[in-house]
Amino acid sequence: MDLYPLWNSLRIAAISSVLVFFMGIFAAYYAVRLPRVLKGILDVFLTLPLVLPPTVCGYFLLLLLGNKRPLGIVLAQFGIKFVMTWYGGVIAATVVAFPLMYRTARGAFESFDETLAYSGRTLGLSNTYIFWRIRMPACKQGIMAGMVLAFARALGEYGATSMLIGYTPGKTATISTTVYQLWRTNDDEGAFIWVMINLAISAAVLLTVNMLERRNRRAAV
Repeated sequence: MDLYPLWNSLRIAAISSVLVFFMGIFAAYYAVRLPRVLKGILDVFLTLPLVLPPTVCGYFLLLLLGNKRPLGIVLAQFGIKFVMTWYGGVIAATVVAFPLMYRTARGAFESFDETLAYSGRTLGLSNTYIFWRIRMPACKQGIMAGMVLAFARALGEYGATSMLIGYTPGKTATISTTVYQLWRTNDDEGAFIWVMINLAISAAVLLTVNMLERRNRRAAV
């Protein structure tokens, strides 16, 4: 059994989760400080991939990064190509998983007691210190839950991934695209095995989220 789809899916999900983590908390941190109207507009823009069909997200990525598009042509001059490459899957997974991390982190930051930050400033602490040593630890349960959900979303991504990187065995194949290809070729047994692998990973992710939520409720009490 070729385990490349599992390895590739985990690799794409892990890298995209790291990108989503930093991008999500950065966007959420500054979004909560914006005026209400601007925050609403930004929310719509940043959350749009969550409600759009993944294939539509993939289509927009092709319009942006396609080999015959201006940006794609410029990147190709530097040997960078996102179409039909596994790291193109990282871009697709990042786009569709980002809203989950952003919304969760924003909710965590909005519930943060700002008096703690004010107290830190009166003691002469820098904003960087306050963010990483006070704000982030206080919001860690929500942020960790968002990170896990983003990883699960990236791991199971199909629509945008199939549009941008397609399916090439040993090169761009992921669990989701492998299930579809095996089903399309009437290999129901092979497809079922990969479905069960995906179910096992998804169940582990959901259990992790439930444990984090339970710890968060206990901490609140």
